[in-house]
Amino acid sequence: MAAIDLPSPAWLTKEAREVWARLRPDLPWLSVADADLFAGYCASYARWRECENFIEAHGLTFVVREAGKKGEPGKIKFIQQWPQVAIAQKALLMMCKLGGELGLSPASRTRIHVEPEKSQADRNSERMFG
Repeated sequence: MAAIDLPSPAWLTKEAREVWARLRPDLPWLSVADADLFAGYCASYARWRECENFIEAHGLTFVVREAGKKGEPGKIKFIQQWPQVAIAQKALLMMCKLGGELGLSPASRTRIHVEPEKSQADRNSERMFG
């Protein structure tokens, strides 16, 4: 089955469009009806990578302190997880869910059955003879 021309939506970020361009050739079964689902996967991937890059640069947590005296650091109140940690986790879960629907894992690909494209002669024959 040949992949139809399915350009990435204009609203995707640059990073998400790169994911689209990288994966689309390996997913010939996608149709126009699947475009939004695939776009959601690409957006989730881009969001996950953005958060993972932040976490790599800043760590998983930060310290919240009480107000200090004249520019001095105050007493530690607690350690807080960066919001990007939860966002990355949710984006990864969404990628797994959408990826399973789209055939992006080995297990989900075994469930995809695509009929080979019929030739014009076969279509004519079916029309004439049922």
